[in-house]
Amino acid sequence: MRIAVIDGQGGGIGKYIIERLRKELPEETEILALGTNALAASAMLKAGANEGASGENAICFNSDRVNLIVGPLGIVMPNAMLGEVTAKMAEAISTSRSAKVLLPITRDDVILAGYSSEPLPHLIADAVVKIKEMQMQKK
Repeated sequence: MRIAVIDGQGGGIGKYIIERLRKELPEETEILALGTNALAASAMLKAGANEGASGENAICFNSDRVNLIVGPLGIVMPNAMLGEVTAKMAEAISTSRSAKVLLPITRDDVILAGYSSEPLPHLIADAVVKIKEMQMQKK
């Protein structure tokens, strides 16, 4: 399975996701770190991603070249992450044929009805469980 973890700003959420995926998924799982900027990509690479790239073109180019995309909800919203997510990025991610596991985290004026606020570690733990279930279904 090839997983793209997409994050922006300092890459802290993506870094934490990759650390958990590395602990919980089989060693042969390939993780691609895609940052909206170089700092985010670098943080995710240090966390254990196999490869990394940053910027609009890297995200658009790779969105359909993975089995799964993981990241905060903002990656499918133009202008999220203080404007780092471009409309082209959001469109490429949201229209990608790849499955998506999105964490309901947003700093924007988006309210998710029916969602109860959970700490980031709990959200990531739930995401990892869902990813493991998806991986088992593919076998």
